[in-house]
Amino acid sequence: MIKAIFWDNDGVLVDTESLYYQASAETLQARGIELTPAAFAEISLRQGESVFDLAAHLTPVETDQLRLQRNARYSELLQQRSTVIAGVEETLRALHGRVRMAIVTSSRRDHFELIHAASGLLGYFDFVLTREDYRQSKPHPEPYLSALARSGLVADQCLAIEDSERGLTAACRAGLRCLAIPAPLAPLGHFSAAFRILKSVREVPGVIFGRS
Repeated sequence: MIKAIFWDNDGVLVDTESLYYQASAETLQARGIELTPAAFAEISLRQGESVFDLAAHLTPVETDQLRLQRNARYSELLQQRSTVIAGVEETLRALHGRVRMAIVTSSRRDHFELIHAASGLLGYFDFVLTREDYRQSKPHPEPYLSALARSGLVADQCLAIEDSERGLTAACRAGLRCLAIPAPLAPLGHFSAAFRILKSVREVPGVIFGRS
């Protein structure tokens, strides 16, 4: 029986990955480096690595400066446009009170707070883990192992929901079953390890309660 759902944030609850790509691409372009959507999907969404590896010729100090510039630009974009994905709120409403729910995200807390400043979603969740709450990010299992420890439950009692291969890998390495809703930036990724591959977040209650 599923007692808890651990939700990824970006690309699952909110449509922000295109903004993160935009901020990263603009920052690299200013240094003459092209970041294509395909490269972003491979490096960030699949491998869980930094797109600034493309700037290997820069010094560590220069790379850190680029990262700061990207983060600032991403914050600007989030304040202009951060959209809850269609079907998310009705799905959370249908699940609320029937299973425990948490968000397990690789987002920094300052970005997370900008994203959810007006989303209206946080009241559905029992707790949130952001990048500052663990040492190793996805695809390492630590984020989900931390969520299991926080919940007091075992992996068989919980389910993760992810949109990227790195998130799926993290969930599987933590022993969790994972529902995958592939990101628009990576629709042809390798999701064979998922418990189920869904087309829409609206399918989640049916899977959880055995109606599909």
